[in-house]
Amino acid sequence: MIAAAPASSAHARRAPLWPPTIMDRYLIAELRGPFLFGLSAFTLIFVATQILAIGRLVSEEHAPLWAAVEYFLWGMPQYLLLVIPMAMLLGTLLAMQRLSGDSEVIAFKAGGVSLARIVAPLLIVGLLISLFALIVQELFVPFANDKAAYVRQAVIEHVSPALSNLSAVTPLPGGGKQVTIAGAFDVERQALLNVTVIRYDAQQKPREFIVADRATYTQPTWHFENARTYAFSQDGQTQTGTFPGGLQVDIGERPNQIAKQSLQISNPEDLSRAEIKERIDSGQLSPQQRNLFTATYSAKLARPFAAFVFTLIAVSFGLRPVRGGGTGLGFGIAVAVVFVYYVISTVFLSIGGAAVWLAGIAAWTPNLLFTIIGAVLLRRASRA
Repeated sequence: MIAAAPASSAHARRAPLWPPTIMDRYLIAELRGPFLFGLSAFTLIFVATQILAIGRLVSEEHAPLWAAVEYFLWGMPQYLLLVIPMAMLLGTLLAMQRLSGDSEVIAFKAGGVSLARIVAPLLIVGLLISLFALIVQELFVPFANDKAAYVRQAVIEHVSPALSNLSAVTPLPGGGKQVTIAGAFDVERQALLNVTVIRYDAQQKPREFIVADRATYTQPTWHFENARTYAFSQDGQTQTGTFPGGLQVDIGERPNQIAKQSLQISNPEDLSRAEIKERIDSGQLSPQQRNLFTATYSAKLARPFAAFVFTLIAVSFGLRPVRGGGTGLGFGIAVAVVFVYYVISTVFLSIGGAAVWLAGIAAWTPNLLFTIIGAVLLRRASRA
């Protein structure tokens, strides 16, 4: 237990958030243990639900054990997006219950520190965790999902990893577009076979053709082997070029983006926000698909910030006096809050899919609603 040194209330309100004070470091240290406990507990729950699935892959689909485990591990980043906000909720709740139960919050307030200043470092941590979850969602989850799909298809289901008859449309600056066509895509070698790239101007007239036997992705560009180019000028002349030694071409698409466009993936949850935006801008979606993709595009930005919202809710609940229960009560409250939040989020996602203009409003309404509830509860607690 730590006691706050006496200080004037006015001085406490002017206390800066940076650099962190001893109190800030102490509160963050108190959060660390419960947060890691929540992260471990909820992760184990998700792992337990997948053990049966791993056994089914091995016994029914005769998949190698290592392939089933690898498939499961590549799916873990997707689960982490759900686990991280839940762990933040439980960790903050347990930490605040401990501090409140030992009268440490009262000690801080008696020293002139306002409740808003006490919980500020926890809210900042919640915001940072939200940004971390957003990075995981956009950078790691799409890559991991692609790897999981490859293991499932090539190793477990024994389907050739080479996709055939691919095409992708990419908008170009100035109103033009680029169409990439390939006879096949070798997933393992990240290569397109029998490639044709057609670039159109704003009037949808073809201005350039690039043809190659093979194109291999070497980040951030593609290496076209035995390439031939045809450029059409406005006066009708054609300029040709031959590159037997290879040609570096930036077609603006990564291998997984071309494959996903060609597969016509109907579930935008399997795509990153950048990939969803490309699909929306491509003009290939029906009005219903465009509404769904737009709603998911907004929802994928709002969801990671559930960690911040849950932190605010947990602080408010943690300050309320409880008799007994401890970790069990905190776990129950966390599960209840998460359940209600995601039910409301699912409902508003459906509402957002009704019209494009509703997408942003529907995506952020659950966060806004729970933030208001948390702020009201925190204000009541500060007056107690």
